[in-house]
Amino acid sequence: MMFLLPFLTVFLAKQSHTRTHSLRYFRLAISDPGPGVPEFISVGYVDSHPITTYDSVTRQKEPRAPWMAENLAPDHWERYTQLLRGWQRTFQTELRHLQRHYNHSGLHTYQRMIGCELLEDGSTTGFLQYAYDGQDFIVFDKDTLSWLAMDNVAHITKRAWEANLHELQYQKNWLEEECIAWLKRFLEYGSDALERTEHPVVRTTRKETFPGITTLFCRAHGFYPPEISMIWKKNGEEIVQEVDYGGVLPSGDGTYQMWVSVDLDPQTKDIYSCHVEHCGLQMVLEAPQESGNTLLVANTISGTIILIIVLAGVGALIWRRRSREPKEVMYQPTQVNEGSSPS
Repeated sequence: MMFLLPFLTVFLAKQSHTRTHSLRYFRLAISDPGPGVPEFISVGYVDSHPITTYDSVTRQKEPRAPWMAENLAPDHWERYTQLLRGWQRTFQTELRHLQRHYNHSGLHTYQRMIGCELLEDGSTTGFLQYAYDGQDFIVFDKDTLSWLAMDNVAHITKRAWEANLHELQYQKNWLEEECIAWLKRFLEYGSDALERTEHPVVRTTRKETFPGITTLFCRAHGFYPPEISMIWKKNGEEIVQEVDYGGVLPSGDGTYQMWVSVDLDPQTKDIYSCHVEHCGLQMVLEAPQESGNTLLVANTISGTIILIIVLAGVGALIWRRRSREPKEVMYQPTQVNEGSSPS
């Protein structure tokens, strides 16, 4: 199997038994929406899983995950339906006020994001911010009990909201205590779906995209959770420029996919390698020297990482390495906002 070695440089298999989790709520109000478009939408997420939804058409808060429907009683959904109907009126009024201040008419949007994160080390974060027409408008600083205004109109809102000290303290308490309590409860409800790990299948390929230009592709698919790191290196050094990234996208089966590519001179003798990290599992695939592909499949069975490399129809090499210690998982946080409890 020595002929396989040029394609396989490094494998480090270390499992992480904890990960970062988040609870996020989004609100969106739209002025002058088109036919069939709701004027108001509210959606809740645990990690990347939608858990609740409400809009101005249905006017009902409903579960989006079966484990939410199974664990929360009907009166929970009715209570928050009533609250959301009130928040809908308030949010649409705030949007109209902003349009007047900006002297705007027609189609405009107003968004709110609130939420919290439970980090791997047990620490927590909380966040609350608003946007107008997709641009940051005002951001809450829970440590100073103040709002950071992004423009002159936002300063008007800042002065009004900072005059209500009770509301400022309430938002801080919700972010630091209630939000985390709800997140832990939801993680318990949906543990089977939320705590699972599915490592990616990774493939590297090369293709002549233009005369004299060859593009290397590194594709990963079938992974969960969606947090993943993918980079190209040349002769061991990370390539920062001239790299194209495809966003992390859902595959439609509860897993995710992503790709990165880089152009090279086909006459070069440089060595290119794709480096992938997912939930503590590190994979390094050397780019094929000729047209073709390198395929790596990573599975976890009873605490053992099994790596299967299939090289352009040549054969397969199976290599095992037992987990000895956890490794930090790279995570990119997202922010959100909602009222006094899940909405």
